[in-house]
Amino acid sequence: MSTVQAAGTPVVEEAAAAPVAGRALSSDKAQRIVDSMRSSVARRGTAASTFDHVAREAGVSRGLLHYYFGTKEQLLVETVRRDCDLRLAELERRLSTATSAADFVGVMAQDLRQGLDEDPDFMTLIFELFTLARRNADISAEFAGLMRRTREQVSTLLAEAERKGVVRLSATPEAATDVLFALGDGLALRILSEPERDFTDTMKAALACAQAIVSD
Repeated sequence: MSTVQAAGTPVVEEAAAAPVAGRALSSDKAQRIVDSMRSSVARRGTAASTFDHVAREAGVSRGLLHYYFGTKEQLLVETVRRDCDLRLAELERRLSTATSAADFVGVMAQDLRQGLDEDPDFMTLIFELFTLARRNADISAEFAGLMRRTREQVSTLLAEAERKGVVRLSATPEAATDVLFALGDGLALRILSEPERDFTDTMKAALACAQAIVSD
């Protein structure tokens, strides 16, 4: 990929890194870019999160954003991918220690509740990326890949738990995983839309639904 210019000056920062679509995220500058995009989208939305805003908040040149990510949309994908990787690794670690269906469902419910309480920006990123994916074929493919990878990893854990007799599934592992995540996504949307409302009873109903799919 050719070096992107900013204000007529060739970009030479991080010249040794591999450019294009966020594949070189090990440097401090690249991580600052991703963090700044995450924060900007949560505050402004995708449309208003320009490279100028993100570059200024990350303390890098605008050209460096083009160098690493190419487009704002690809930067959003990489931001969500990084968050998904971190969260999925932790979720897998906790699910792997489940010794009952109640443990399995409880871990997923706790993950949702904790995420909404401590980091609601993450779900904002997911919904922003979904909206963008509806209008952009390339981003749609990226988003579908993220969803597929998440489903496959969790359904593998469910299948193994069923094989060991830890849980009993009323559907295939993939279908059960889809429904569990659909419950979580739907609850997240409603809770974020009405933050002042008490969702205790709603969460109990959702748990009952989950336990009908993943039981002892």
